[in-house]
Amino acid sequence: MNPALRLLYLCLAWLMVGLGVIGAFLPILPTTPFLLLAAGLFARASPRLEQWLLNHRVFGTSLRLWREKGAISRRAKTGAVSLMAASFGLFLFFGNPSLSLAAIVAAAMALPALFILTRPAE
Repeated sequence: MNPALRLLYLCLAWLMVGLGVIGAFLPILPTTPFLLLAAGLFARASPRLEQWLLNHRVFGTSLRLWREKGAISRRAKTGAVSLMAASFGLFLFFGNPSLSLAAIVAAAMALPALFILTRPAE
């Protein structure tokens, strides 16, 4: 592989890891999609770092589960959908949005929730 391309993949992968870690603490930012991207980038640039991420104590299980079966754990599904619902409730309560804005936000949150709920559970 071209060294410049490898370096680009590594930099992007570490950026995705950083965003994923931030997302673990901020409910507005997802964690797993960034870490899935990081694993894919690491696979192209550094198989050793890919294995490190896939075997990570905190994030590895969900990454392997998604990669191997396209599945999301029941606990992760429950947490994700519950936080989406709570966020929407807070948005309604504190934001006092118009009916049309509330409908747009509800639809924007319902689509990812539907995706999550229709994945296999492990």
